[in-house]
Amino acid sequence: MIATEVRRLPIGAAFDRMPFTRRHVLIALALFVAFVIESWEQVALIYVTGDFRRAFGIDEGGIGMVLSAVALGMIPGTLIWGPLSDRIGRRPTCFWSLIAYGVIALASAFAPDMVTLMALRVASGFALAGVYTVTFPYFLELLPTRSRGRAAVYLSIGWPIGVLAAIAASVTLGSLGWHVVTIASALAGLWAFVIRAWVPESPYWLAARDRQDEAGAVLRELGSPDSDAVFIVGVKRMGHPLDLLRGRLRPITLVMLVLNFAFNWGYWGLQTWLPTLLWERGLSLDASLGFAALSALVTIPGYVSASLLTGRFGRKKVFLVYVVAAALGGFYFAIASTMTGLYVGNFILSFFSLGAWGVWNTWNGEFYPTALRGTGYSWATAAQLVSTTVAPAAVGMLLAHATGFTTTMLVINAFMVLTALLAVPLPETEGRVLE
Repeated sequence: MIATEVRRLPIGAAFDRMPFTRRHVLIALALFVAFVIESWEQVALIYVTGDFRRAFGIDEGGIGMVLSAVALGMIPGTLIWGPLSDRIGRRPTCFWSLIAYGVIALASAFAPDMVTLMALRVASGFALAGVYTVTFPYFLELLPTRSRGRAAVYLSIGWPIGVLAAIAASVTLGSLGWHVVTIASALAGLWAFVIRAWVPESPYWLAARDRQDEAGAVLRELGSPDSDAVFIVGVKRMGHPLDLLRGRLRPITLVMLVLNFAFNWGYWGLQTWLPTLLWERGLSLDASLGFAALSALVTIPGYVSASLLTGRFGRKKVFLVYVVAAALGGFYFAIASTMTGLYVGNFILSFFSLGAWGVWNTWNGEFYPTALRGTGYSWATAAQLVSTTVAPAAVGMLLAHATGFTTTMLVINAFMVLTALLAVPLPETEGRVLE
């Protein structure tokens, strides 16, 4: 018998020579729709708030509470689902999260009063947090190294598609009441079965669990020529949150948390109240919906341009340029005195801020090793969701105290400037293998 030497390879290196295959396209489609669902759920009720106001007799403060309820439930949800995804796997996390979300969202459509509705929306947010947290880390762990940045930015286009779907639902179903829009949201939970059929478990996670044969089998499915190796994983301790604050990861984690809070405030503080802000500037509800739809469409070339540029110039440079450009667009939007100025300013803001989000969704998932990637992303998502919860109420208070359109927009825009400053010390990850 002739002894053969077994190759030993860092798991990330198995993705260096991997081609982008048809299987990757199916994976991308499955997780893209999951991101559309996540976006839809967070914005769908923004465009039917008039029906809420009539049904429950609430003011702007009450509406802000309803809109924030899902994000409120997602905060503890992300902190539980993220470490759980590092321990039980990416695939079961996505599946059970979406199934639970669909069931609870369906129940919320029949809520008899405001208290029950709030409780069910918090619970649905808790359930949705699983797929919301794991979508990008999961996708990054299935992509060839050279395609990782570009493809993951394209996945981010699911957000404006979800916004457009929510606007379309408000136009076509809104007259039937908020219940119908909520039922449509609940049916999206069935997409969990597509994810289970099309998306394999992460080879990084399988290798970290020393399930070498399964990791090799998935790599063969994905077209890796190195699927026969024995894969080495640097960190074996899975999903321990406090490890994010040890050693070289501590400064990255602290900056990452504040950046996620500030960046999401800069986006969400505007998005939630955009119809109201535009109404103050003289636009009707229909015109405001059209404005929001055009803004969402403008973000798509923003994502595409960021995707094309990140592979050439790296995550950090593209992110910084796009955030600064978004801040300038936001400033112009704040001081615009004409309707044309409002459109131009908001379109610049939308183009560059969402392009920056596409880069950040990728970059943010590359800071941590496999054993902590889900956990790290869950902390990042929790910071975003704290901002998502606080920003609508804070902006509502500014509006309630007659602060005015321009001042409110400048306060929102200041968070974009802070985002750019915080990104400067973060490490570049373009072209690096995942640990």
